[in-house]
Amino acid sequence: MTIRFGILTLSDRSARGERADASGPALARLLLAENWSVVHQHLLPDDEAAIRQILIEWADSGTVDVILTTGGTGFALRDITPEATRAVIQREAPGIAEAMRAASLKITPHAMLSRVVAGIRNRTLIVNLPGSPKGAIENLQVLLPALPHAVQLLRDDPRSDTSH
Repeated sequence: MTIRFGILTLSDRSARGERADASGPALARLLLAENWSVVHQHLLPDDEAAIRQILIEWADSGTVDVILTTGGTGFALRDITPEATRAVIQREAPGIAEAMRAASLKITPHAMLSRVVAGIRNRTLIVNLPGSPKGAIENLQVLLPALPHAVQLLRDDPRSDTSH
């Protein structure tokens, strides 16, 4: 099954050119290694309206099955990715965020500071990931085994009953 992804990196410093975006490309490499496709990849500053706009645009376009955001999920005042995500999703998928935090707590106590959110808009799953390349990859790896079934369900694929 080919899963189509959008990757949205959220970082003021990277958007200003002060540091390279390492997380977005790291996520893309992992997804391509799984033989999935990256349809959209973009970098934005921590601007809630701009984040909401691109999440809506990508989710409503029908071109992606999953949108991964990376960055803006911590305690800093400019970390507003969860709020932007909540504003556009129609249904939350709390088990995804819970699983990522639980797995991350085995690695670092800082995982309890994560405010990641996951949810669904129409037929697209939107998942917030941490901003560091290491944290983004570790969290995505927690999600990988469940992604094909999640996408089958979102696509209303009749074969989804056989993949439990």
